[in-house]
Amino acid sequence: MGTVVAISATNLSSVCSQSGSFANSQYGYDAAMQNRLSTIMRERKITREALAERVSSHPVTISKLISGKMGMTVEWMGRLGEALDVDPIEIISAPARIRTVAVKGHVQAGVWRDSFEWPDDADWYEVAVPRDPEIDGLPLSAVEVRGASMNRRYDEGTVLVFTAPWDDRQRPTPGMRYIVERRKADGTIEATVKTLHRADDGQMWLVPESNDPRFQTPIPLDDHTEDGIEIRIVGRVRYAVSRE
Repeated sequence: MGTVVAISATNLSSVCSQSGSFANSQYGYDAAMQNRLSTIMRERKITREALAERVSSHPVTISKLISGKMGMTVEWMGRLGEALDVDPIEIISAPARIRTVAVKGHVQAGVWRDSFEWPDDADWYEVAVPRDPEIDGLPLSAVEVRGASMNRRYDEGTVLVFTAPWDDRQRPTPGMRYIVERRKADGTIEATVKTLHRADDGQMWLVPESNDPRFQTPIPLDDHTEDGIEIRIVGRVRYAVSRE
């Protein structure tokens, strides 16, 4: 089953009922309304026969579901969503073109603390970013930029939306910007954002983009330690959201 199929039949019925898509949320989709089954099949390049086999049904049944001659019930949406590797709600409603991401902390060079996440969830807020097929199935996190360590690139208050390396499974790429965590032996951390640079000798450096002399010293990455401080990349920046 695809990881995007995450809505239970109970929740799905509730969502569709609230959106007005269902004539009766207990029994299913209003057959008079057009569904997106044919569109999704065409996008997935799957025939009625192949889909029927995946859902243990008959091609004629698939045809009836496409045409609306057979009601699109919650159960059918779940079965079709699993077979087509889409969220069941997409059977009747086009997927949103944006994602919302919770901003839960900030990064700031030179400031050492227990965590870069804000302890009071009342301070958290959300930003919206465009959907990107490359990372659509990956969790997104977001932090504010504070301080001057990247002020040639990001203004104070810019929100950076990132994916974690253990989720996107991509090797660090020179030229990309990363959320970096430095940890002391006492457990305190400094979280910041840096640009990854590969020197002529092959060594990797985390480079600030700042006009402040206090924040212009690059950090070597290859050894993953600096003067007893552990260094690790915790995210690759995917979006930068600026305020007007």
